[in-house]
Amino acid sequence: MRRGCNATPPGADLTVVLALTASSNLSNRLDSIVGAGQVRAPTSSEARAADTIVEAASVDEICEIVRMCEADRIALAPVGGARSLAAIRRSPVALGISMTRLARVVAYEPDDMTVVAESGITIGELNTAMSPARQRLPVDPCGPAITPLGSLVGAAHTGPMRLSEGTSRDLLIGVRFVGHGGNLIHGGGRVVKNVAGYDLMKLMGGSFGTLGIITEVTFKVRPIPPEYCLAIVPFARAADAFAAAYILNDALPLSNLDILSPALSTRFNSTSQFLLLAGFSGSPLEIGYQAERIRDLLIARGEILDGDAARSSYELLRDTDFYSAPLSAQIAVPPAHLPQVLATCGVEFRAHAGSGVAQIVAAEEAPADAAAKTVARWREVAHSERGTLRLIAAAPPIRDSLEFFDTPNDGALALMRRLKAAFDPAGIFNPGCFVGGI
Repeated sequence: MRRGCNATPPGADLTVVLALTASSNLSNRLDSIVGAGQVRAPTSSEARAADTIVEAASVDEICEIVRMCEADRIALAPVGGARSLAAIRRSPVALGISMTRLARVVAYEPDDMTVVAESGITIGELNTAMSPARQRLPVDPCGPAITPLGSLVGAAHTGPMRLSEGTSRDLLIGVRFVGHGGNLIHGGGRVVKNVAGYDLMKLMGGSFGTLGIITEVTFKVRPIPPEYCLAIVPFARAADAFAAAYILNDALPLSNLDILSPALSTRFNSTSQFLLLAGFSGSPLEIGYQAERIRDLLIARGEILDGDAARSSYELLRDTDFYSAPLSAQIAVPPAHLPQVLATCGVEFRAHAGSGVAQIVAAEEAPADAAAKTVARWREVAHSERGTLRLIAAAPPIRDSLEFFDTPNDGALALMRRLKAAFDPAGIFNPGCFVGGI
């Protein structure tokens, strides 16, 4: 008897065949929404985030995709550079919605110092568009040229400039996203009141795509400083580096204040020493004063870079990669407690000394049980100093044994679950990837 085209070939795994059939059906349905050629397999960097990628070209298409996924309970997630989701998802969602085709500057008012942009535009692209007016969005996560605004907000990315400029949450004044029912929801910015009384900017910040798909954001922007300099000072002991950092932080309005452990400082040709990196900005007169004060306070130790050399070294600091590490985390404690916490954890680190925040990396790769014990110890140390810890990345073989986020108290977790149920009753938005398995 002749075998039909959908029949299982001899020896084939029926599970694989069914999965391929389901994927083909999904692609056909997506083609009817976004047009042929806009549904594709994930790239290597996206493969741990989603099984299938759809390149939506409009908000209306995203609304329709969400309605389809809710009807059939298909899990989905927004995909920008895919670094955050690929580093923490235990298994990929069925569908990743790429935001790369939604990358317009919608409105820019230099006199008001506000900008409205679609979520697929990168920080680098946005800042290039605003550079003729000598303005910028002053956030600096690793790789701003490949970090879309949706990812910036959704994954709460930050960098060294958080000391002086704050985080994306501090600058965000409006947001639009596609939520339950494929509805377009907006708050802040040019509207008078947030939907249902929620502060949508704070809710969407750091939500990792679990409440909806961010499509547009409105930010306050700031002037580009005339000049930037960077003091780089080596220390043999971490305690001495932190002591010097706190002296500088009390004395000067620094742009950034960071300390690198020896393994991470090798990018600056340091010979197994801790590096203090203190950036400062302003007019030539302000720069001259601050440089002189730094020389006095540090007794003329280290060097002070300016111009291209300062910017290049700052970019090395900013672009320290924690996503490709087998196990990395971000720890936040009161600033005065940070040196002791890092010493107790026994890790390599980049510390934002003035903010009490540090990114830490396990000294060596470990099996799942050992990694779980390491994370539990880090978390215990952070909690003992009234701090928090969340994982940035973990190698796939050890992810199932790890909790990526701190578990809040019962009341807070219950509230978070109610918010998830209110915003995502179908449970399709990046499920199982947030606090308490939300």
